[in-house]
Amino acid sequence: MKLVAATALLCATVCFAQTSKDKYKTPGTGGSPPKETSATLGGKDVWIVYHAPSVKGRKMFAADGEIKPGIWRLGADQATFMHTDADLTIGNVSVPKGEYTLYMDTAEGKWQLVISKQTGQWGIKRDGSTSLDQAQVVGKAAMTMSKSSPPTETLDIALSGTGNKGKLTVKFENVAASVDIAAK
Repeated sequence: MKLVAATALLCATVCFAQTSKDKYKTPGTGGSPPKETSATLGGKDVWIVYHAPSVKGRKMFAADGEIKPGIWRLGADQATFMHTDADLTIGNVSVPKGEYTLYMDTAEGKWQLVISKQTGQWGIKRDGSTSLDQAQVVGKAAMTMSKSSPPTETLDIALSGTGNKGKLTVKFENVAASVDIAAK
């Protein structure tokens, strides 16, 4: 009996200690379905849940990947959410294990991944500005830009890796951007 009770308590503790991906896979309001990507780095789980908008015939970027300069929520609807069980280095940014929202700084066509401790944002502010609270920014990681060939119709965010090292790649329309990640 004690073994059953101890096992049940342990299972309940593990279940409640984990962040549920489903919590962030909310139904989109504009036809942008929820998607996820994950990788194991240093034996620890890293995952991202996002809502993927589609190009739908629009011209999203200039030839060099430049969109209106500024900080953009990465994805649609609920802000893109990253959970890591490992302490990470993303580009040159130290990211302690925990939960984050990802944004993209598109200034001058040189994208930077913005990692924020603020989570749970939805959409954009009514004045069209970003929902990013600058005081919550952990850091910005420079991304390597390239062409997405063939063009990518639906936003694709991918985590990949082996051992302690990996890559985070974002593709949309004619642009691909990537940054190295590593478990500490």
